[in-house]
Amino acid sequence: MNQKGGVGKTTTVANLGAALAELGRRVLAVDIDPQANLTTHLDHDLDVETGATIYEVLTGRAEPADAIRQTATANLWLLPATIDLSGAEIELVAEFGRDTLLREALANHFATLPEGERPEFVLIDCPPSLGILSLNALTTAREVMIPIQTQFFALRGMSKLMDVIGLVKKRLNPDLTVSAIIPSIVDFRTNLTREVMHEIRSYFGEKMTRTAIRTNIRLAEAPSHGLSIFAYDRAARGAEDFLNLAREILGEEVPQGDDRAIEAEVDAESASDATSIPIVPPLAEPAEEADSPEIPPLKFDDLPPAIPFPVDHRLEGQPEPPGGVEPQSEVR
Repeated sequence: MNQKGGVGKTTTVANLGAALAELGRRVLAVDIDPQANLTTHLDHDLDVETGATIYEVLTGRAEPADAIRQTATANLWLLPATIDLSGAEIELVAEFGRDTLLREALANHFATLPEGERPEFVLIDCPPSLGILSLNALTTAREVMIPIQTQFFALRGMSKLMDVIGLVKKRLNPDLTVSAIIPSIVDFRTNLTREVMHEIRSYFGEKMTRTAIRTNIRLAEAPSHGLSIFAYDRAARGAEDFLNLAREILGEEVPQGDDRAIEAEVDAESASDATSIPIVPPLAEPAEEADSPEIPPLKFDDLPPAIPFPVDHRLEGQPEPPGGVEPQSEVR
């Protein structure tokens, strides 16, 4: 989850889900973003126009069992979305218990499944906003994973997001916790990347994953084919990164050491030399005013003599008074 767009939320859900499925785990991916990019990413051949989607589930018109589809990846299922979901924010405003609709629907669905058929992981792709849809995701989940782009602006919204998560934990979902901060779209050739990652680790500590998702053109190409990175190009370093991320989440050992190994672990010694990037840059100190020359006081004796001028108070059409117009005032 991240209310900032373009940080890799959909890419992470699609490919982390596929990686967990590759490792033999049963995964349900939930698309709760009206843009429906996750639905397109995992399988653009799915017929979502005629079947039920998450929109019908949230509005009570269908059960999750009617909407969940098997994707092209084994062990990976999808609760799809369409653009219709954009209307749910308005439709659900007056709905009682609107904040927990997804949690109740999925809980009832899982209760009907045999133990061996229930998903081991449910990954929810959230919209880049903090509205009713995101709130449903937060009340459903037990853990929040936050992909964060290693750029300055990605840091600025983190404090607001953490406040929202804390508020949901306090009032609606006491089990909610931030489990992982995932550096994404990482380019280790730049000093900015290392400095931002140092800033993330200094704030979040061990919650920042040792695995980073490096910039990879294959990751950008895969969605246009409706495939995960593993189905599109298993040899790409994006596939390696997400497989290592899945292993890290499962508590397995992440391989290190070769030329394509993960470089996300920020060494404390090298990070100490990095310049810390403030989340809110300090305001510039006001410039000192230059000494202005003293201006001598103005004396009335220095002014030129007063010039009298006539003031005519007549209305248009009135005759001129006898003796003409007399001077009425002076200006100095």
